Amino acid sequence: MIEKQFGRAAWLAVVLLAVTSHAEAAPCGNNSSGFQAWKRAFAQEAQARGIGPQGIAALMATNYSVGTIRADRGQKSFKLSLDQFMAKRGGPAIAAQGRGRKSANAALFASLEKRYGVPAGPLIAIWGMETAFGSFMGNQPTLSAVATLAYDCRRPEYFTDQLYAALQLVDRGVLTGGTRGAMHGEVGQTQFLPKSILLYGVDGDGNGVVNLNSKADALASTANFLKGHGWVRGAGYQPGQPNFAAIQGWNAAGVYQQAIAIIGRRIDGQ
Repeated sequence: MIEKQFGRAAWLAVVLLAVTSHAEAAPCGNNSSGFQAWKRAFAQEAQARGIGPQGIAALMATNYSVGTIRADRGQKSFKLSLDQFMAKRGGPAIAAQGRGRKSANAALFASLEKRYGVPAGPLIAIWGMETAFGSFMGNQPTLSAVATLAYDCRRPEYFTDQLYAALQLVDRGVLTGGTRGAMHGEVGQTQFLPKSILLYGVDGDGNGVVNLNSKADALASTANFLKGHGWVRGAGYQPGQPNFAAIQGWNAAGVYQQAIAIIGRRIDGQ
C-alpha cells in the first residue's frame, strides 16, 4: 500500500513538473524576443484543445506587431471628457449621417428590430463610431494582432481567449491568415473581436455565410450581441435605463458608452 501511494505521489510529481516546465516555457513578454518560442508552445496547447492544421499554420505565420502594442499603450481618447470625446470622434456628424442611413436602410433596420428588439439608433451609432459606416475597417493583420496581445504581459488571459476563438474561426473558414482589421484584432463594419464572432456572429443577408465585412451581417450580429447582453425590447437605452447595461457590454469606456446612447437617441429622434 505504501509503495502504491509512493508510486502515485511520484507520478503526480512528474506530471506537475511537466506542467510547470511547459508553463515556464511560454512566458508572456514585453517585447518581440520571446515571441517565436511562445508561438511554438502555444501551438502545442492549441492542438491539445482541438485546433486543426489550418489554425495552427495561421498561428505559426503570425508576426509580433509593434504597431498593435503601440496602439494598445496609446488609447488616450477614452480619458477625455464626454464633450471632448464627442467632438474628437465626430459625434454630431455621425448622428446627422446616421439619420440618412436609417432612412436609406429602413427595411433592414425594421427587420433587425423585429428580430432582436434593438432599434436603429444604437446600431447606427456603433456602426458610425467604429468604422465611419464601413469606410475604414483597419489594415492590421488580425491574427498577428491577437497573437501579439495574447503573448503580451498586459492582458494575456483576455487575449488568449480571443486567440483560441480566432484559430477556431480559421478552422471554420470564417477568418484566414490574410484577414485584416483594427489594431486589437477587431474585424468588420462594427469591429467584432474573434470571441464575439463565435458567440454572436449571424448571417444577416441570408447567403449562408457570416461575413462581418457585410453591412447586413455586421448590423445583425451587433443587434444579436446587444440582445445577448440583456437588451429589453421597447425599453430605453440612456444611462440609468434598462438597456444601457447592454451598451456597456459593447465597450468598457464610460465616454464611449454615453456617446453611443446620445448619438443613438439623436438618430432615433428621441
